[in-house]
Amino acid sequence: MLNELKITSVQNPSVKHVCKLRERRDREQEQLTLLEGYRELTRGLEYGMEILECFYCPEMFLGENEFPLLEKMSAAGAKVAEVTTHVLEKMAYRDRPEGLIAIARMKKHSLADLKVVPGGLYLVAEAVEKPGNLGSILRSADAAGVDGLIICNKCTDIYNPNVIRASTGALFCVPLAEATTEETVAWLKQHNIKSLAATPHTDKIYTEIDMTQGIAIIVGTEQHGLTDQWLKAADINIRIPMLGKIDSLNVATAATILLYEAARQRKWNTKA
Repeated sequence: MLNELKITSVQNPSVKHVCKLRERRDREQEQLTLLEGYRELTRGLEYGMEILECFYCPEMFLGENEFPLLEKMSAAGAKVAEVTTHVLEKMAYRDRPEGLIAIARMKKHSLADLKVVPGGLYLVAEAVEKPGNLGSILRSADAAGVDGLIICNKCTDIYNPNVIRASTGALFCVPLAEATTEETVAWLKQHNIKSLAATPHTDKIYTEIDMTQGIAIIVGTEQHGLTDQWLKAADINIRIPMLGKIDSLNVATAATILLYEAARQRKWNTKA
């Protein structure tokens, strides 16, 4: 059963709590994050996110499936409360709210929990700064069927609401780990996973490298690229040819190109 009480004031403690969780410091301190919109909530619930509270505004719904979703969350133990339009707008971080926003508990992601797949495909993202880029990387990782994404020396938290939004919920289903560069290098070597570092400073073109074995593609930030530590630790340095005046691609774009080359070489079938 849904809560019949309606929150009408932006001064309500629950509303203030949601607004507080926009800040990274508060999210990390409480180990809570925000999910907003039907798709994010559906995928979060499907892949085991613990949703603690959900606030909804029927006037903003885009379809007819929101109420069944609310019933599922309520049955799973979430507190569900209706709010007025102006309250939802206060809580939302999207420009065009869809009438649903929830508080969920973060999950821990360690290398110890990351599954080692024989001949697997992994992606390592070092020091990605922009939430939108990290979200896009997650989306591409899911699309290419990676066996694991390792976030090294993180600059943005993976549970930033904008990461979740840009990933379209892929954050919840891609196998993840957060680790330092040292820990990741050791993990890859321990499990005989060959590392391919993306950099413009090499003569090896990415299409000329065998990606059918167990590999980890390593990408860094646009501004600085990969650190010397990764360039020295990697088994092979590879580059994407640049035919124009610019010498590098957006990190999410580069990751997508490299992942799909690995998928092409592995001859994975696309879903119909």
